[in-house]
Amino acid sequence: MFNLQGKVALVTGSSRGIGKAIALRFAENGINLVVNYIRHRADAEETAHLIEGKGARCVVVKANVADDAHVQAMFDIIKAEYGRFDFLVSNAASGVLKPMMELDSRHWNWAMDINARALLTLVQQAVPLMHPGGRIMAVSSLGSVRAVENYTAVGASKAALESLVRHMAVELGPKGINVNTISAGAVDTEALKKFPNRQVILDMALARTPLGRLTIPEDVADVSLFLCSDLAKMISGQTIVVDGGYSIRA
Repeated sequence: MFNLQGKVALVTGSSRGIGKAIALRFAENGINLVVNYIRHRADAEETAHLIEGKGARCVVVKANVADDAHVQAMFDIIKAEYGRFDFLVSNAASGVLKPMMELDSRHWNWAMDINARALLTLVQQAVPLMHPGGRIMAVSSLGSVRAVENYTAVGASKAALESLVRHMAVELGPKGINVNTISAGAVDTEALKKFPNRQVILDMALARTPLGRLTIPEDVADVSLFLCSDLAKMISGQTIVVDGGYSIRA
């Protein structure tokens, strides 16, 4: 069921954090990688080194996923290097953490472009290279359905992302391509360090998580691998929450 040897995956924003964990889990299972980054080249190269150490091929591509020309150029590289494409994980994310009353259109458009619209461009480039059995996954967060302090623009963009996934699942299903969202709980990554109340968020999440520990990037990576497998062939258009039960607490 996990015989994925020789397949090819692009994980955007995979130089660090959740994206890196997904890329490494894929490599452990024979999937060749495209590691995408925009700012942290040294981290991307270190991720690539770890991937190659697991016996998988890896191509490192600098690209801003909010720029259509960058995305097209990245897929030109994928086609030239691998000649096939199987799995897309849209993980790259950004946004301004500000109270609602301090947001302007630039903040709003930035979050929407990176966190939602980029998936549309990525998929438009990916689908012509995919065959039945292709998988598309978008990484979201609980802020898409819950109010989180200073998360207004990012939360709205993640909600848009999840809606986009559902529409894509309907349109791409007849092509044999599954599309799903993976929504992570509070994961202590570099992104969370930008929150001024980071430790409060982590402490509260730990206290409210029935399974008694915080979600780690590898937990999200495990679900990503599962969604690539034949075990998940009838899962599409869904938002799968990986949070140890945190979000079910009243």
